[in-house]
Amino acid sequence: MTPRPEYLLFIDDTGSRDPDHDLPQQRKDGMDCFGLGGFLIKEEDVDELKERYAVFCAAHNITYPLHSHKIRGGRGDFGWLKNPEKARIFFPELDAFILGLPVIGIAAVIDRPGYVLRYREKYNERLWLMCKTAYSILIERAAKFADSEGRTLRVFFEESGKHEDRDLIAYAKAVKAEGMPFAGEGAAAYESLPPEEFRRIVMGEPKRRTKKAPMLQIADLMLYPMAKGGYDPTYKPYVDLMQAGKLIDALLREEDRPNLGIKYSCFK
Repeated sequence: MTPRPEYLLFIDDTGSRDPDHDLPQQRKDGMDCFGLGGFLIKEEDVDELKERYAVFCAAHNITYPLHSHKIRGGRGDFGWLKNPEKARIFFPELDAFILGLPVIGIAAVIDRPGYVLRYREKYNERLWLMCKTAYSILIERAAKFADSEGRTLRVFFEESGKHEDRDLIAYAKAVKAEGMPFAGEGAAAYESLPPEEFRRIVMGEPKRRTKKAPMLQIADLMLYPMAKGGYDPTYKPYVDLMQAGKLIDALLREEDRPNLGIKYSCFK
């Protein structure tokens, strides 16, 4: 049998995965969440992404990773963006670069206060780290989309620490062995994939990559607008991605988005 072509899923995270994490100070963007996501790309389109990335970086003399937090705040290597003239040129070109890539943004974003409020009493001291919930939802939705397109799925993630990386791989093994971890908690309406479907669609275990990989940098740049969109759906980078058809929600019927699109969990 000829192997099915693959969708590759590149994922990054944003925010602390600890439900008890306290913000050191009020964030200017009003966000308090954990998000896991990035983008899907057809395996045959990866070379195009790498070429476009190389051209963009060369045009701006960038020899270091594109990092969303540093770019937004003009921090670190991107301190030069505090110069208004340079920023005025750079940001429209960054937007055009991202919007021109052959990618589909997908994420699972969990509002921390809402998560704790919903589950603290029920689970008391056994609250899962939010990454378990986010990963399970994200991988299931990515797998359903890939399968609907006649493709299998292969997952890559940015390394973030020995324990965190080990946990993520454990979650990946668990859905293949046991299925979704919250079956029975009103999950029937979501038509959760059984373990044998995860094994059929998702190839191997998630692979670690460093921030040097262009794909992980793009995942980072796309994840923040998706997370921010849960708090402010008028946020321009989020709106631009939707209008350009670069988010999975833009490819789904509106009635299918709650079950198959970007997941915003525990938001008001």
